[in-house]
Amino acid sequence: MTRIALIRHGPTEWNEQHRLQGQTDVPLSVDGERKVDGWTLPAEFHDYDWVASPLTRAQQTAAALGLTPRPEPSLIEMDWGDWEGFTRDELIERYGDGFRERTAQGIDLRPHNGESPREVRARFAEWAAGVALSGRDTGAVAHQGIIRAALSLATGWIMMGKPPAKMDWSSVHLFAVDENGVVTIERLNVSLELK
Repeated sequence: MTRIALIRHGPTEWNEQHRLQGQTDVPLSVDGERKVDGWTLPAEFHDYDWVASPLTRAQQTAAALGLTPRPEPSLIEMDWGDWEGFTRDELIERYGDGFRERTAQGIDLRPHNGESPREVRARFAEWAAGVALSGRDTGAVAHQGIIRAALSLATGWIMMGKPPAKMDWSSVHLFAVDENGVVTIERLNVSLELK
């Protein structure tokens, strides 16, 4: 089994405003920078091979943790298409029942001109299978959508209803992947708030 440690980037202004940011390159907010500056990577993950989403918020978070990761395009956030930049209330106002119907589809939700969570899960699975082939424990600073994809693969959750586990976004979430590409949970919520 090869381990995969996943960390979500720190908060951005769009996170704070409850806007879907997807692949829009929104940097950390002032509060987000302050938050990640208080994070410490647990020693057990120091020797991992580190990668990060190419988006600025993930790169900034990695730098705050003292990491110099390689960019990994497979770990970019879900493409929310025409929904990016909007809040849930704004999307309900714009699309009405069409928005509600799409969001009820769970893993098969597809925003207008965007990507489904199932597609995100497939690209994460392909990347994880490559990690398994390398045999090198790997860490990644990425996005909520990527970590939810890992959780979906590990548990069979189809993203309807509450997730099968509570996720603390100031933490490392540790998964493992075997030689067949099967993802399992090792430990969730390993705190980064150690100072």
